[in-house]
Amino acid sequence: MKFKHKYTVIIVLLCLVLLALLLVVRHFTLVNHPVIQGVVECRTYRASSKIPGRIDSLFVAEGDRVVVGDLLYTLTTPELDAKLQQVTALEAAAEAINVEVDRGARKEQIDAARSMWQKALAGEELARRSFERVNNLYGKGVVPRQQYDEALANVEAMAATVRAAKAEYTLALNGATREQKEAVAAKVREAQGAVNEVRSYLADARVYAPVSGRIADVVSEPGELVGAGFPVVAILDLADCWVSFNIRESDLHGLNVGYRFNGYVPALDHNVEMEVYYIAAEADFATWSATRARGGFDIRTFEVRARATHADSGLLPGMSVVVYADRL
Repeated sequence: MKFKHKYTVIIVLLCLVLLALLLVVRHFTLVNHPVIQGVVECRTYRASSKIPGRIDSLFVAEGDRVVVGDLLYTLTTPELDAKLQQVTALEAAAEAINVEVDRGARKEQIDAARSMWQKALAGEELARRSFERVNNLYGKGVVPRQQYDEALANVEAMAATVRAAKAEYTLALNGATREQKEAVAAKVREAQGAVNEVRSYLADARVYAPVSGRIADVVSEPGELVGAGFPVVAILDLADCWVSFNIRESDLHGLNVGYRFNGYVPALDHNVEMEVYYIAAEADFATWSATRARGGFDIRTFEVRARATHADSGLLPGMSVVVYADRL
């Protein structure tokens, strides 16, 4: 019995010694191999509209997968609908005026102007003959100077009437001037621009997915009023993920852009090969402050980003990635 008791004591002592050795080894392993933990991030797109309105319908929910061009939500915009009717009416009026100007005067207007010109020519001819008779009589001293002056003034007045009637007839034939046509055409373009502007706003009342990914957040519900540019739906672009590490400057030696390493992902329970593509040009903060009395220095931290070398790595935003500093 004594032998067995001694044997048991020896076994217990050996176990205690082994446990102590394991604790010591673990302690020095953690001290000599500090662990750096990073987090998976991805690019986030926030879908919004450039116009205010009330949400009419939502077609997605949190967690849904979408592709580029999927309809996310729609807005009701009665004010823009009324504005579109106004500018459409202005466009129609401007186009009608433009057609009228291009077509020129109607045939009836041209015929009337020509008739007035012919009438003025006949009046001028009559005034000229009357003046000739009065002039002959005035030369013989039969008629007074007053009658002569009146006949001469009548000839000049009828000549002016002929010129004015001819100008009206020419204007009717030629139609509007080039400047008038250009001015009316500019009014048409202005009206068309107003219509296109309102229609572009109305088109933005239907908001589509700008990128493929997963819906992370929907912050509004149907019936709620949202302002211009207000982000209603947040989309995570799972094809553009990276891991962000905060690494002390004492661990940056030999770490460059393009460097590859393996990081352990607890959520996936395996290592993922990664490649560094970004190292911050400036430190963010100090992770360890030195004791000045001992002549130490502050160790600062740099942000380092790395991407998985394989597209099907399975990384999702929020996952942790663990790597030993001496393996970077």
